[in-house]
Amino acid sequence: MPRRILLIEDDREISSTLSSVLDGAGYHVLTASNGIDGQRLIEAEQPDLVITDMMMPRLGGFPVLEFMKGLANPPKVIMITANEGGRHKAYAEMLGVVDYLRKPFAMDVLLDAVRRALEDVPDSDGPGGPLRRSRPIKRRDE
Repeated sequence: MPRRILLIEDDREISSTLSSVLDGAGYHVLTASNGIDGQRLIEAEQPDLVITDMMMPRLGGFPVLEFMKGLANPPKVIMITANEGGRHKAYAEMLGVVDYLRKPFAMDVLLDAVRRALEDVPDSDGPGGPLRRSRPIKRRDE
């Protein structure tokens, strides 16, 4: 079963693009357009990773992070934002985000952040997740 990622992003174009990239990389992607719907999906679906925007209508990323701090087994979180403020990054890190990406970012940067975030999350596909080799590469001298 592919790793499950919840993407919480209010901009439809960004959400569609990121969902397509993540889906193409072998992840199962759930989407929410605001933090309220995101919180519901976190509880109902228990994703392996949450990627959340910081600034959204109805409920932004910080209240979502605060909500997840109260969960028994919260998912890993990557925050994405167009905000340049260092205080926001520090607060996000204090609330437990494993990565903080400033928009715009290249899709390979996102995929690398996702791989790093999921490295130690158990998966039914095996420890490497969908983008890892199933067995190590043998060197010529072995």
